[in-house]
Amino acid sequence: MSFTTIEVASGGPVARSTLNRPDRLNAFSPAMLRGLGEALQRLSGDPEVGAVVITGAGRGFCAGQDLNDPGMAAGADGKPDIAAVIEKNYRPLALRIQSMPVPVVCAVNGVAAGAGANLAFCCDIALAARSASFIQAFAKIGLIPDCGGTWLLPRLVGRPRALALALTGDKLSAADAERFGMVWQVVDDAELPSHAQALADRLAAMPSKALVATRQALDASQALTLSDALTLEARMQGELGRAHDFAEGVAAFQQKRAAVFKDR
Repeated sequence: MSFTTIEVASGGPVARSTLNRPDRLNAFSPAMLRGLGEALQRLSGDPEVGAVVITGAGRGFCAGQDLNDPGMAAGADGKPDIAAVIEKNYRPLALRIQSMPVPVVCAVNGVAAGAGANLAFCCDIALAARSASFIQAFAKIGLIPDCGGTWLLPRLVGRPRALALALTGDKLSAADAERFGMVWQVVDDAELPSHAQALADRLAAMPSKALVATRQALDASQALTLSDALTLEARMQGELGRAHDFAEGVAAFQQKRAAVFKDR
């Protein structure tokens, strides 16, 4: 795959998408947003890919929307049409990540600000370098969290912390982000790529269909009663129980061998 503002490396069970505008701390441009969405779309159709890693080039993960980019041009009334930017670029990207048929790991290698932070939280598992930081910078320019931030933050940290982070725009260290439950693990900067690769390798060897169903069930359960969640679990388990991977997993366990999962 050839793109101008992201790099995509595939050819095995783990594919890596790297935001590649290091001179702008990988701030989002329309080309980068479209490129990342297109790359994820293509990877979702590749049967060889079992997991995807998203990271950033250089010293930052993503500084959020590039406010100087021509893509922030004014609407018909002469004022910035941010709603159009969100509908055209951020909405499809967030939904694309949430609907990936394989797990998505985010390796946050530096500052993750605004939509860059929320992109990381959209992913299934986020790892952070020890020097990384997270900033909900929207209030400082008169906006609200986007790229799914209003949905993600309360679910990750609870309403009081979500409001405090969004209203103050204070920088959160990687250690505090881990303590708050926003990222899975913090590792030394030099070890981030290898940790992300090892985690993605592990996930790629697992039953993709069951992992994705787990994501779907956990997300859906937030709006369900316990009774409805139990009904959803029964329906999903019924489908998974008739699939190849369940039979293979049970057989591998009984035969004390490594399972070979195939379902997508």
